Amino acid sequence: MRKTLYLKFILAYLIFGFFGFVAVATFVSSMTMEHLRREKADSLYKEATLVANTYASDLYNNKASLDAVKTQLDALDAYLSSTIWIINPSGRIILDSSSPVDVENPVIIEHFDPTITSGSYYTVGNFFGTFTEDTLSVFAPITSSYKVNGYVVIHMPVSTIQKSADSLLNISYILLIIMFLLSLIILIFFTEMVYIPLRKITYATEQYASGNMHYEFQVDSEDEMGYLAASLSYMASEIAKSEDNQKKFVANVSHDFRSPLTSIKGYLEAMLDGTIPPEMHEKYLQVVLNETERLTKLTNGLLQLNNLNTKGMVLNKTDFDVNQMIRNTAASFEGTCRQKMIGIELVLTGEVLPVHADLDKIQQVLYNLLDNAIKFSHHNSVIKIETTEKTNKVLVSVKDSGIGIPKESLKLIWDRFYKTDLSRGKDKKGTGLGLSIVKEIIHSHEENINVVSTEGVGTEFIFTLQKVEDEEED
Repeated sequence: MRKTLYLKFILAYLIFGFFGFVAVATFVSSMTMEHLRREKADSLYKEATLVANTYASDLYNNKASLDAVKTQLDALDAYLSSTIWIINPSGRIILDSSSPVDVENPVIIEHFDPTITSGSYYTVGNFFGTFTEDTLSVFAPITSSYKVNGYVVIHMPVSTIQKSADSLLNISYILLIIMFLLSLIILIFFTEMVYIPLRKITYATEQYASGNMHYEFQVDSEDEMGYLAASLSYMASEIAKSEDNQKKFVANVSHDFRSPLTSIKGYLEAMLDGTIPPEMHEKYLQVVLNETERLTKLTNGLLQLNNLNTKGMVLNKTDFDVNQMIRNTAASFEGTCRQKMIGIELVLTGEVLPVHADLDKIQQVLYNLLDNAIKFSHHNSVIKIETTEKTNKVLVSVKDSGIGIPKESLKLIWDRFYKTDLSRGKDKKGTGLGLSIVKEIIHSHEENINVVSTEGVGTEFIFTLQKVEDEEED
């Protein structure tokens, strides 16, 4: 495609030049010649009329001699570069500016007919066989008392007019050549601004089509071509990122499924072959049960995220008291907190704080955040859950004083299966899907969630909810 497009453009350029020269050689040539012939005929007719009304009229009225008129015609012949005749209606030449006066041997034009001009004042031809080449002949009648006594005829070879036309035509050819050369700028502009960027884009698409999504290219242009290149490059980078995420996803799923399956298989085999005595079966069956619960939790999380991405989240929004929801959720972690000697401090705004959201989904958000906070908090520490009002929003904060999140991991914690290196020692049962689900739920509510964390100090998650405005009493 690249070569064909460029060759087509060059071919169009050459065709443009060819037809330009053809147009100048044909249409412009004939139009120039016709224009010069009419212009010269007009000029000669004015001179012929002037001679007919002066010198020729005086000759016929016996006011001037032949020699005197001949002298005037010779001078006019030299000025006009034309042959001037005074001729009778019968075809007899009285005076000829190109020949001396010879009364004894008059020249008679056979078959002379002044109507040859067909209503015009000039004709082109050999003038009744007098000339061997085409000649422009202009007629002007010599009249006296409403009677035509003769004609003043001025002849000019068409070859003389043709030379003038050729001179003008040469100028046209030169201008055409200059225009043709200047139009190379368009070809150069097309090459630099369109063809080369298009070739880069085409090659890039070939690379992407072959699977090389990491191929990088750049088009330094701020027009549509540059925008197309930037969009294509961005699309490829997003696809490459998606492929990388998919590989990480498969690796993480494989790892998180393989670990519990390996444990389950190992314990069951040990119980079957007697390595684990029967009196210990209950203990290790409980371990196997915990691992199966972990697999169930992982599978449910994957299915939930898949449904969110493919079908979108269906929300059942209602008005509910977010403070009460927080109290209920915190109460469900009483046993876990007692084991780790962790306290939960509730700092709630007002007795009742109504919000408009999906109760079950927001409760899941709070459950996941509180579960994470407990996992990564130190013993004998406190987790603080706080609600505040800001204009038409309610801010819910879950803050712990645990291990914190490294700065370089803050943007990655929302990715599926992502676990920081610091969390891997503590988060034995985590799937890495909790925060991904939290993000999807909050965004489906068209709300925001942020995280502030300092490594070794603690982490705070803050999300917003739509506040229910108090109705004014009538």
